[in-house]
Amino acid sequence: MPNLKVKPSGTHGRVTHVTPESAGWTYVGFDLHRMKPGETVSGETGDREVCLVWVTGKGKASAGTKDFGTLGGRMNPFEGAPHALYIPMESTWSVTAETDLELAVCSAPGGGTYQAKAIPPGTHPQVTRGKGTNVRYVNNIMPEDDSSAHSLLVVEVITPGGHTSSYPPHKHDQDDLPNESFLEETYYHRLNPPQGFAFQRVYTDDRSLDEAMALEDGDVTLVPKGYHPCAACHGYDLYYLNVMAGPQRIWKFHNAAEHEWLLKA
Repeated sequence: MPNLKVKPSGTHGRVTHVTPESAGWTYVGFDLHRMKPGETVSGETGDREVCLVWVTGKGKASAGTKDFGTLGGRMNPFEGAPHALYIPMESTWSVTAETDLELAVCSAPGGGTYQAKAIPPGTHPQVTRGKGTNVRYVNNIMPEDDSSAHSLLVVEVITPGGHTSSYPPHKHDQDDLPNESFLEETYYHRLNPPQGFAFQRVYTDDRSLDEAMALEDGDVTLVPKGYHPCAACHGYDLYYLNVMAGPQRIWKFHNAAEHEWLLKA
């Protein structure tokens, strides 16, 4: 199994490149581009669909023959919801940076007759999850109740310093609907202030997979299976961008039985 922690390869250009082949799985792809004003990145979706997320900065975007104009605006990922752009299979796309720009390219197998669509901030209201030191703030970008994609599920989460997230531990690695869905997942992590660190553990019930990771600003975690809780250290807020996909576009998870009591505490 590949290393579950993927560190950025630099500070400019395509600094993160996760493919189904490199991850040793089937569905999810994730790229992260750091661009200077005037630089352009483009792509062809082929048999996959793509969600572009403006993590920070502004850029002009097009998909196919449609010009979407300038998207983006926040200058750090802790400043509110992002702009995003969905692009279906068999399409081309292009983004030209107008400011320093951090652009995430989330991908999964395509299908259907979906159309390219901008997803502005506020399309889905922010959701607060958890209680006490398990509170975190969720910005859905492409949730399962949004029927405008074939495979992709995309969401951002802000976890305040000293809080836990993706907790109590849950998993979604069994194709056993309606009880549980199979979804691969990536976490793209950012810290505020950026010199901080956080922790994530990925593990299965039988502990055949059990990896605990210290995560720094810009790291990506791969979650091929198992539970995957996070913890943000005191003084450092944690942002992560999740990409999920599997055989069905449904997020149905199973809580770790020994920790489920926390939901009633």
